[in-house]
Amino acid sequence: MVFPKAIIVISGKRKSGKDFVSEILLKRLGQNKCGIFRLSGPLKRQYAKEHNLDFEKLLDATEYKEKYRADMILWGEERRRKDPGFFCQLATSEGLDKEVWIISDARRLTDVDFFKLNYCSATITVRVDSERAIREQRGFVFTEGIDDAESECGLDSGVKWDLVVYNNDDKKELEDSINKILDLIALKLKDH
Repeated sequence: MVFPKAIIVISGKRKSGKDFVSEILLKRLGQNKCGIFRLSGPLKRQYAKEHNLDFEKLLDATEYKEKYRADMILWGEERRRKDPGFFCQLATSEGLDKEVWIISDARRLTDVDFFKLNYCSATITVRVDSERAIREQRGFVFTEGIDDAESECGLDSGVKWDLVVYNNDDKKELEDSINKILDLIALKLKDH
């Protein structure tokens, strides 16, 4: 059997709820058939290794990560210039036994293009959107050089999203969006 059968490529601004939506999908689909793959994970692991940093602390939402975020972005951009699909390949290399991949943190057009080009019939693109005031309630503070960089703005245009999820604390609207994603996944699984 060829895997994956469905790939959900999720994008959104900081504190929009990308991980929240990803975790809901994982719970609904089950870990036996689905996995969450973070493109930032391999980037952070390699960055930590090359800079003698604590990899685990770079994964969470602490000040430690924020302290290194700007330099890590620049370092990652240089790696992407050399090989645009490098982090996508690295992130998903362990997921060949899963029918459904959730890419929880696509940030650039090259990320979306990688999956659309290599897994065209399996890819579903999802944008998680949240009003700025809601994001601020979740702890978002605009940081120049980060929130106006490609890593946060690279997918603000140029992508025709299969679905946009509005995550503004409206539980019914969010539930409806989750069900639409699950319906799209079911179609992909049925087609294979």
